[in-house]
Amino acid sequence: MTKLFSIPAIIAAISGIAMALQGTLNSQLTQKTSLLSSTFVVHFIGTFIALLALLVWRVPFLQHKWIQIPWYLYLGGVLSVIIVALVALSISKIGVCNATTCIIVGQVGAAVLIDHFGLFGVQKIPWNPWQFLGLALFATGAKLLFR
Repeated sequence: MTKLFSIPAIIAAISGIAMALQGTLNSQLTQKTSLLSSTFVVHFIGTFIALLALLVWRVPFLQHKWIQIPWYLYLGGVLSVIIVALVALSISKIGVCNATTCIIVGQVGAAVLIDHFGLFGVQKIPWNPWQFLGLALFATGAKLLFR
């Protein structure tokens, strides 16, 4: 129970709030422009903010051995573009609550598999029967939220 109210859990909850806001804003931007244009602009602004943060906090960006990092770890950039575009598209079609519910179900399902198999170098955390029950209850709750 203490993990649920830990600082990392609170930070994760805040990021969930930010994701719902981001999806809503990106969907509205997409409706006023186009899906690819809004995705580009959002990532352009994000790149500028990240560069600004690197400069302000004097992060030694060039000291990393970028070419020695496994190629698949860079797929986060590709996935980011896909995520922003698909979230903006799905929210405009089925609404914020429905889209967010589907997103979270997908995230949790993938997260259980990633933890269980220790994919991409994360710590291996095997699933247990309680997680199956939790996933079943979660899916039931998601069905109740879906309207």
